[in-house]
Amino acid sequence: MKIIKILFCSYLLTSLNIAFAQQDEKMNKYIDDLMGKMTIEEKIGQLNLVTGGEATTGAVVSTDVESKIKSGSIGGIFSMTSPQRIRKAQELAINQSRLKIPIIFGMDVIHGYKTIFPIPLGLAATWNMPLIRGTARVAAIEATADGLNWTFSPMVDISRDARWGRISEGSGEDTYLSARIAKEMVIGYQGGDLSSNNTLLACVKHFALYGAAESGRDYHTTDMSLHRMYNEYLPPYKAAIDAGALSVMTSFNDINGVPASANHWLLTDLLRKDWKFDGLVVTDYTAINELSDHGLGDLQQVSTLALKAGVDMDMVGEGFLSTLKKSLDEGKVNLEDIDRACRNVLVIKYKLGLFDDPFRYCDPERQRKNTLTDEHLSLAREAAAESFVLLKNENQTLPLKKQGTVAVVGPLANTGANMPGTWSVSADLENTASLVEGMKQALGNSVKIITHLGANLTDDAALQERATMFGRTIPRDNRTPEAIIAEAIQSTKQADVIVAALGESSEMSGESSSRTDLNIPSSQRKLLEALLETGKPVVLVLFTGRPLTLAWENQHVPAILNVWFGGTQTGKAVADVLFGDVNPSGKLPATFAQNVGQLPLYYSQKNTGRPLAEGAWFQKFRSNYLDVSNEPLYPFGYGLSYTTFDYSDLTISKTSITKEDSLTASVKVTNTGNYDGQEIVQLYIRDLVASQTRPIKELKGFDKITLKKGESETISFVISPDDLKFYNQQLELITEPGVFKILIGPNSRDTQEIEFTLTD
Repeated sequence: MKIIKILFCSYLLTSLNIAFAQQDEKMNKYIDDLMGKMTIEEKIGQLNLVTGGEATTGAVVSTDVESKIKSGSIGGIFSMTSPQRIRKAQELAINQSRLKIPIIFGMDVIHGYKTIFPIPLGLAATWNMPLIRGTARVAAIEATADGLNWTFSPMVDISRDARWGRISEGSGEDTYLSARIAKEMVIGYQGGDLSSNNTLLACVKHFALYGAAESGRDYHTTDMSLHRMYNEYLPPYKAAIDAGALSVMTSFNDINGVPASANHWLLTDLLRKDWKFDGLVVTDYTAINELSDHGLGDLQQVSTLALKAGVDMDMVGEGFLSTLKKSLDEGKVNLEDIDRACRNVLVIKYKLGLFDDPFRYCDPERQRKNTLTDEHLSLAREAAAESFVLLKNENQTLPLKKQGTVAVVGPLANTGANMPGTWSVSADLENTASLVEGMKQALGNSVKIITHLGANLTDDAALQERATMFGRTIPRDNRTPEAIIAEAIQSTKQADVIVAALGESSEMSGESSSRTDLNIPSSQRKLLEALLETGKPVVLVLFTGRPLTLAWENQHVPAILNVWFGGTQTGKAVADVLFGDVNPSGKLPATFAQNVGQLPLYYSQKNTGRPLAEGAWFQKFRSNYLDVSNEPLYPFGYGLSYTTFDYSDLTISKTSITKEDSLTASVKVTNTGNYDGQEIVQLYIRDLVASQTRPIKELKGFDKITLKKGESETISFVISPDDLKFYNQQLELITEPGVFKILIGPNSRDTQEIEFTLTD
């Protein structure tokens, strides 16, 4: 019977390979025939991606789009929505251009389309891979129902410097966690059939190393060894491509002196030759034009550099459109370069099924049926609640009782426009419930809620204007800060408990939102101090798109719930957690520093030749600071629950394995508290002796479990030599024999450990 099964599987695999080969042959013939009819101008036109003017995400807006469609000078449009508008544009291409080549339509669908989920950093805090895949699937269903077929997501940039605003768009600091999430997002978007009208073409961004910008300043230089690049920063991009992502977006930064959009090693040698990527490479917004500011020449020169480096599509800048024909005539580019890029664009359109039916995504009925459904909103509420991280809960301040009066005070209390968070360009900001509105909807008449502004977002009016762009307004009171606070304190006298809704506005993180001061703004700190002086219980509900420096808050506030920006259902989800309907289970995907001077800060640092002794605060001539300890305020993987979990009985099945073997590490986890709850059990490994310096620990596995109060479960992880591999100085992926340490616990700091040996 076993032999029959093997033969059947072999037959099935052979049949599938034959079918795929036949499909590829059919596609290639179609593309060959089409390209044989195209003029040079039409081929170059396919390389031109313009903006439709809605939900603009850059400083430049495309012009004369309609006539360019008719002339075959546009290959794709982004930031145009609705089946009706997209159909109209597609009809121009099909009915009035010479070769009737369909247009691809894209959008920044980053963490949901109309149903908005937590910002990506918040989603990463769930550590829930099926949930994350589900949010991408919902985003694809809704976006395609609006006529779109391409998303510029997932963003997989590793970031270890919280000053960088776009840390909010990624999955944090860790290579392993980010790679796992990248895979799930791609599968969620693209599904099993890209030609289906409810799947989206995924775009991995920003390639590469964008999150490692110097000084945490957006668009800035990245200078990094290849060894570090391969071990720590490239794996999430590779994971997304291995999962089937068929488009890649270049990053704005230069990499060791060569900007990404002109980097032949990055886009051709690494991406296409080493990683076997055969999809579409698109630039970020006007990135080719910006090569001139990098110092690489005029628009014609940099357009040539980008094309020859491996770029297929020029986003918005139109450098390809305006210069490539001239460069071809002058012999600066060749026809093969243009044909390669054109073919890559056409192949994607073929795989999306646009040549079979250019209007397959233009069904208004789907838009009505598949957007903001009860099922989607339920998932958004679940995802938001699961993303929240309980940072402190002194004397079991939380959960609150569903009775009495709760004062919700602060600049983030009554702004629905800020709940979706940054990069939610398709959200309906006018009809998104604020925190107060969502809490009232969730709680009904069981709790009386009163509310007050309490403080401006910041005392600096100009800064507040910059931090509330794109319609993310927050009311501003022009009285003195003291008068605003006094009125808020007066209003809280009838309250039994105070919820302080403080932190960042949504646009204080995200693109072009780098910050050097990561404290809660002083206007809000003064309000918080006044609220604490009332003597009433105070819960800080923290809105943020990045790790903030919360040393004062951690010392003085009894309960802190970090809610990131939870999306469409933020208010209801906050109520669910504050009042105990949901036990918080989120864990930090990025380290929270004590102060900004510790940055960049991350758990998987390397040891130095003069490491600080374990448990020490300061030692002269050791690697430390004079004024603060080396420790973070909250470590990577940290997050509390309303219940408590005990870890015990860490064991391994073997103390020694070979390179062809594996072992199992097991730990017993017991819910020792008074609530049922979820726990994220985390596995780290340390290579104690190697041919080059290695991190003090690296995440290599995790398991999210549910335990009833009093219940225990033994969690096991299989560890193989593959988990021990790293890139050496020659960029060879190797495993070296030696002693390794296994560390398992609830976060990267509080672990139990045991050793094993890998032998030859």
